[in-house]
Amino acid sequence: MFSRLRSDIQCILDRDPAARSTWEVLTCYPGLHAVVLHRPAHWFWTHGFLWLGRFTSHVARFLTGIEIHPGAKIGNRVFFDHAMGTVVGETAEIGDGCTIYQGVTLGGTSLYKGAKRHPTLGKDVVVSAGAKVLGGFEVGDGAKIGSNAVVIKPVPAGATAVGIPARIIQSKPGESADVVSSDNKFSAYGITKEDDPLSQALHGLINSAASQDHQITLLWKAIETLSTQKNAVADCMPEDAARKECFEAEKLNQLVGE
Repeated sequence: MFSRLRSDIQCILDRDPAARSTWEVLTCYPGLHAVVLHRPAHWFWTHGFLWLGRFTSHVARFLTGIEIHPGAKIGNRVFFDHAMGTVVGETAEIGDGCTIYQGVTLGGTSLYKGAKRHPTLGKDVVVSAGAKVLGGFEVGDGAKIGSNAVVIKPVPAGATAVGIPARIIQSKPGESADVVSSDNKFSAYGITKEDDPLSQALHGLINSAASQDHQITLLWKAIETLSTQKNAVADCMPEDAARKECFEAEKLNQLVGE
């Protein structure tokens, strides 16, 4: 019991630069209190004391602002950072090392009792502020859910889900969230500037158009060079042929954003 508590406290000290001491985490972090109170609530629930389990979770919600159903399964070193307004459903499962921020909902889309209605998070998943993960599917190890994303389908291990409905960005070899680096860096809120698929698509289209503009310009310059040698070629050149690049790729990339 105490070793697990020490592990929970240490994971907060590792992931939150605002945490200054063990005593501060123990007394002032509602995410830790919610996890600690969930354990007896879950024990009551799984041993047939259903009302007592619900009442314990209700008290925990009143004290912390975090609602975790007593039937939910929570692994080790799970960190609810701030987490005011977070809701975890009855059949949800949260793997070891996950980080969940404020306003997150691990909810269900089915009304059938006894069915797997809520998501299962693998190990080291980061669910950012305001995200809604809805349904009885799996989110793979090391995946990241962007702020305010609405996830309604499985997320592969190491991938990132952003948007409404969420779009999946596949993991990068050697750089994805499911690959633990030597320095074990933690990505706060789970999102980097490269995690917007629409922005990536627009940047790709802009760069492709700029490349084509450059190639066309080179072709017209080559034709113009030949035209000085053969007058017949010069007669075929249109007057509006582009002899210099005019596609403002840099300006468009700035408008799209990094």
